[in-house]
Amino acid sequence: MRKYEVVFVLRPDLDEEKNTGVIEKFKTLIESHGGEVVKLDKWGKRRLAYEIKDFKEGFYVLIQMNADSKVATELSRVFKITDEVLRHMIVREDE
Repeated sequence: MRKYEVVFVLRPDLDEEKNTGVIEKFKTLIESHGGEVVKLDKWGKRRLAYEIKDFKEGFYVLIQMNADSKVATELSRVFKITDEVLRHMIVREDE
C-alpha cells in the first residue's frame, strides 16, 4: 500500500450536515476498497485563488490515506461525478 494525500474543495453553500455526509461518503469509499484513512482534517471555508463555478469560497478537506493505486483511481472518478466537489487533487507521498 502507498501513502496518498487527498485535498478536495466542496461548495461553500452546503450546510454542515451535507458537508459531513459528503466527507463520510468519501471516507467510506476509501475503506470499502481496502484503503485506510490515516488522518481526516477539515480546514473549513477559505477564499479561493480564483472563481470556480461562480464561487469565491470553498470548504477545504484534507485526507491522508494508505491505499493501492486502484483506490486512488476510483476516488478520482467519484470526485469528478459528485456535484458538491468543486476541485480535487490526489498526490502520492514519497517513501
